Amino acid sequence: MKKKPIYVEVDIRASIDEAWNYTQNPKLHEQWDLRFTSITYIDKKFPEEPQRFTYETKVMPGISVSGWGESKREHHKKDGTKTSSLHFGTPKKISPIAEGKGYWQYIPNDKGLTFLTKYDYDVRYGKLGKLFDGVFRPVMGWATALSFDVLKRWLEQGENPFSQYRRFFVTMLISVLFCFVWLYHGLVPKIIVQHPTEVMMIEELLGGDYSQLNGSNNTSQIVNWIGLAEIIFALCWLLPRGKRLLFGVQILLFPLLTLGAVLADKTIVTAPFNPVTLNVALWVLSIIGLILSKDMPSAKSCKRKRGGTT
Repeated sequence: MKKKPIYVEVDIRASIDEAWNYTQNPKLHEQWDLRFTSITYIDKKFPEEPQRFTYETKVMPGISVSGWGESKREHHKKDGTKTSSLHFGTPKKISPIAEGKGYWQYIPNDKGLTFLTKYDYDVRYGKLGKLFDGVFRPVMGWATALSFDVLKRWLEQGENPFSQYRRFFVTMLISVLFCFVWLYHGLVPKIIVQHPTEVMMIEELLGGDYSQLNGSNNTSQIVNWIGLAEIIFALCWLLPRGKRLLFGVQILLFPLLTLGAVLADKTIVTAPFNPVTLNVALWVLSIIGLILSKDMPSAKSCKRKRGGTT
């Protein structure tokens, strides 16, 4: 079954001329578009020639994909709408994209303009390439939408793309870290191994006579439930939204967890790499995350189909 073309649309409070400059100027374009690291225009021999260019995308340190492209034609309607058609491709075998076509459109509205793109491409490696494209195409759509929102914020608020991407990816890195921390501490010492210290702290917090009255199996079950709750909380960090709420919850939670650990066993304060120093570090990191995550760029700000909702 043929895959649907990638479509992204965003409303921007700026003039069409300004948006045109930020998208057609290669030095400005490469700053906000996550899909390209560098774009270089090739000088025209004749004014009527298509604008050809080369591009490079750094996938990771030491690995990059380079390719070619050309703006084939431009259309300007009487109502102010502008359209720029594009043909692109790459000879690099590492890229699943062989060749593609698409367009950018700038439509005036009461508050500025609607900026949209629609593009599609052919993949390499036959059925294997089509199978891989089932994962790659959504990533390309997400990268396009995130880039459009970065452009929108650059034009409307003046925050440069580098600053936006730095906040975005640092916040994502912190989120992955917290996902790992909660997942590990919920799964390993509470469910898989059920470390005696975990059981002891629960018994101390519930009262010294609790295990005698209810049995150690009941205490172990409580530890398991706490571990399951921590795993669920860890998975919440993988959701695309709600990061500020999670950071806020942790800012309140870590002091309580630290106090509970100290009340359960006062000797942990003097132990190396103890919960007090760990929780304080994670508490400070939560504050940093809360600050960085304010008004972050998001792919969710864009429409992904014509006439759809954001």
